[in-house]
Amino acid sequence: MKKLLLSVLSLGLCLAVSAQTTWYDAYEMGLGGKVLQTENPYHRADTSRYAFVGQERNLVLSSGGLTLHFKTNSKNIRLIPEYGYIYPGRTTNQLAVMGFDMYIRQGKGWLWAGAAVHRPGREDRPLNIVANMDGTEHECLIYLPMYCELRSLKMGLDDGSTMIPCEPDSKYRIVFHGSSFTMAVSASRSGMGYPQQFGRYTGMNVLGFGMSGNCKLQPAFAAALSDAQFDALVLDTFSNPSVEQIRERLFPFIETVQAAHPGVPLIFQRTIYRENRNFNKKLDAEEAERIQVADSLMAIACKRYKDVYYIHPNATTKDHQSSVDGTHPGDYGYYIWEKSIEKKVLRILRKYGIK
Repeated sequence: MKKLLLSVLSLGLCLAVSAQTTWYDAYEMGLGGKVLQTENPYHRADTSRYAFVGQERNLVLSSGGLTLHFKTNSKNIRLIPEYGYIYPGRTTNQLAVMGFDMYIRQGKGWLWAGAAVHRPGREDRPLNIVANMDGTEHECLIYLPMYCELRSLKMGLDDGSTMIPCEPDSKYRIVFHGSSFTMAVSASRSGMGYPQQFGRYTGMNVLGFGMSGNCKLQPAFAAALSDAQFDALVLDTFSNPSVEQIRERLFPFIETVQAAHPGVPLIFQRTIYRENRNFNKKLDAEEAERIQVADSLMAIACKRYKDVYYIHPNATTKDHQSSVDGTHPGDYGYYIWEKSIEKKVLRILRKYGIK
């Protein structure tokens, strides 16, 4: 009887919310961050088109890096997601993995407004990501879940309120492709990765294409990026592959992408320092070799290929306290990373008229 009463009350709550809310397919709300077009708007690549294998398939179905950008005078914003694949993460909380992260424009910048994720057992209830606003028009930016598949997503606004999809701040498309670092694993929310912070701080139109643990200069990703439309490509491609894979795949990867995008800057990043090498001599030696090989090959690549660059990011504080698990930075570490590359990337982009 108690369970029946709770179910009735839950149904009544949902009906009451629905009666006061107009529901939209969320992709109508200025869906941004799309590198490639897909049948499901919340997927990042078509698994039938490219030779993705294993976990790569789940990763491209995840919505990490996608955004909703719109204006509304609704006092309340609600979400009803339907999930497919969900990452069973160890060092990333559920708010980042399957939750939503929202910002509102304040002057020339963005101010955090709210975040939401379902509590276990309450997946049938709408999520209130922000409530009780003042009823004036606000420009909103919502980051979709970092590491799960959205089969569908409904957004609810107060009845009678306005909804205007927004175009990106910049016409230039800047793709960030990389490892779990670029996907923002271990960040507290989906908007706290270094590419997302770069987009908010610079106003650039950032398209996230992170592939946690699986960014290894594979031909499949080179093919996907060759089909994508972008004005610059920022790469974190030395964090996952082995030394042998870097040696074998780097130059063919560059040549494949450049053949499809002549004259477009490819900005490679050295992998960051990982704290788990501090006392582990084996890991320390492996990381040192990986960096040495990447450094030496990128010195050749920057001379051999026009429009190829190599920059050194940093995500480590002086006291070495910015890591969550010895591999991935936390929010502050990703902030340090963004600040360490911001001027370097902008300086390169300006050479190509990207401002």
